[in-house]
Amino acid sequence: MGDYKVAVIVPAAGKGERFGGEGNKTLAKLDGRAIFLRTLEHFINREDVCQTILVVSGADLEEVRSKYSANLGLLGVTLVEGGERRMNSVRAGLEKVSEDADLVAIHDAVRPCVTKGMIDGVFTEAVKSGAAILASPLHGTIKRVSRAGVVDETVSRAGLFEAQTPQVFKRSTLVELYAEPPAGADDATDDAQLFELAGHSVTVVVSDSSNLKITTKPDLSLAKAITKSRPPDKPAQRLGAFEEAQW
Repeated sequence: MGDYKVAVIVPAAGKGERFGGEGNKTLAKLDGRAIFLRTLEHFINREDVCQTILVVSGADLEEVRSKYSANLGLLGVTLVEGGERRMNSVRAGLEKVSEDADLVAIHDAVRPCVTKGMIDGVFTEAVKSGAAILASPLHGTIKRVSRAGVVDETVSRAGLFEAQTPQVFKRSTLVELYAEPPAGADDATDDAQLFELAGHSVTVVVSDSSNLKITTKPDLSLAKAITKSRPPDKPAQRLGAFEEAQW
């Protein structure tokens, strides 16, 4: 994949309140194995990945250590305690990133359906642009709804994409933005937004809805179906190849 090296941070410290039940959803099983392990396995054997860091909450740290330390040791994964918010967890992971890494990829622990082609595409684009994310075009009819549950308006879906992960950035720039966050960073919901707020361009590599983020329990069944029915892998492509279809 080239001479560049990527450190991968996998945040798994979210509370997963929409998932229901007790405990962190990342510790739930997907076809018999913890979701976060299935996610990590997409990165550990890549030649361009020099480091993989799993960030878990303080509440889950001892359970992960006791149940999965052997697995993580075999996978060469560094375990880090995260914070209350996603940014705190990414910052904790970033503190462990080696200076040998040219890029840092941040990937949700609960996106186990990402493919090699998706990862190849976003890594390659990040080398060129310094900031690249996977994103999926919206295909349905989009409604803006009031708090009263009433449709306020129908929103044009032209140019609208749902951001996914991995999100991949030049390490030095990401470190700078976490050291001195731009105005509005406290409300950012992903790392790409930090770059946007700082005036940096972020390139989109087109993905699709199969790169599912497991949020609710029914998503587990859907993720299982996706992994079993997926066709042969193909590299994801930069947005330019799809512009006519989206606008």
